[in-house]
Amino acid sequence: MKDLLSYINPVRGISPVATAADNTPVVSQIIDRMQGVGYDSLTWLIITGALADVDATFAVLVEHDDVVGFGTAVAVPDEQLIGTEALASFIFSDDNKCFKIGYGGQKQFVRLTITPAANASASLLAAIALLGHPRATPTTNPPV
Repeated sequence: MKDLLSYINPVRGISPVATAADNTPVVSQIIDRMQGVGYDSLTWLIITGALADVDATFAVLVEHDDVVGFGTAVAVPDEQLIGTEALASFIFSDDNKCFKIGYGGQKQFVRLTITPAANASASLLAAIALLGHPRATPTTNPPV
């Protein structure tokens, strides 16, 4: 039997939310890759619900930092992303879909921001930070 459960730790990044009917960015929690046993990989899973506005776009940005308060955060360089922010971004017609982008850098803290443009209606979305390659296994269940 193949076992993925013992090697991952899903963490809430963005709770299911209806965005404001404007262009206010939706910012995830700051994810600590060293929490618990420590993890060598992180993949963001973005889930959309109804995206009502007929011309809205949603740009994805991944940032990282080694400072706990995220005070010196910078955008993750393209060569440290697995996939692209463009492929993880979505538009009004991407209702009920999933998108992903991986982080391959070495910084301890990582954050995801989804910024709408031309958004005049509430849009539903959520994100999970999927931590992988733990330094000790099995990971706890339920996740912490």
